[in-house]
Parts: sequence; structure tokens; C-alpha cells
Amino acid sequence: QVQLVESGGGLVQAGESLRLSCAASGSIFSINAMGWYRQAPGKQRELVAAITSGGQTNYADSVKGRFTISRDNAKNTVYLQMNSLKPEDTAVYYCHANLDLLSGSGYYTGTGGYGVDYWGKGTLVTVTS
Repeated sequence: QVQLVESGGGLVQAGESLRLSCAASGSIFSINAMGWYRQAPGKQRELVAAITSGGQTNYADSVKGRFTISRDNAKNTVYLQMNSLKPEDTAVYYCHANLDLLSGSGYYTGTGGYGVDYWGKGTLVTVTS
């Protein structure tokens, strides 16, 4: 129904940069927000950065000043530019989207009108010291 396809992960040294991309496709009426979460081994998944349809952004304190999230609404794509990477940034990064779905002749806004959440399969980012 909806797919989120991530790309851009890899192995880099500390101080280097990577750019993640996530493209959403399928029965999408509108995307309310997109973002990136990450999960390191033995840790819980945490928010890295998010951006709303209006362009408002939110970052984890640990990445402020180093990571930048951006969005191409025409392409239903979100990007995460990661600079000055640190070994502690090593994790699987997951794309997330909250969206309204096409439904018949209209659209579906999810339970309570809060949209429907979708996740990508994840892309591994490894930062060596």
C-alpha cells in the first residue's frame, strides 16, 4: 500500500559525512511528517530528526548542529545530511512517515485523524574511530 525506501547508509570514519534518502510511494493522499529514527545495538529506537509538511523541524540534542533534515514534497522524499559523524552515531537508521491515505474517492486520515504511520526497513550507518 505504502512503501518507504531508504538509501545512503554505509561505513565511514569519524568526522566524515553521509546523506540518507527516503522515498515514499503508494496510495498517498498527503504526508503530514517524515523523519528519521535510529536504533543502536542494545538500545531503544530514538528520534533523530523530523520535518512536518510545513517545514518545521525537530532534532535530537545529540545531533543538533551536525545533522540536517530536509524534504522534497514533490518527490515525497526526505533527506538526512549527517556531518561530523561520531562512532556513537552508529546505528540502523529508519525512515518514518505519518500520512493520509487515498481511499476510494476520498482519503483516510487514520484513527482519530492522526494519520497512519509507516516505517522503512532501515539502513545501517557505521562510524569508525
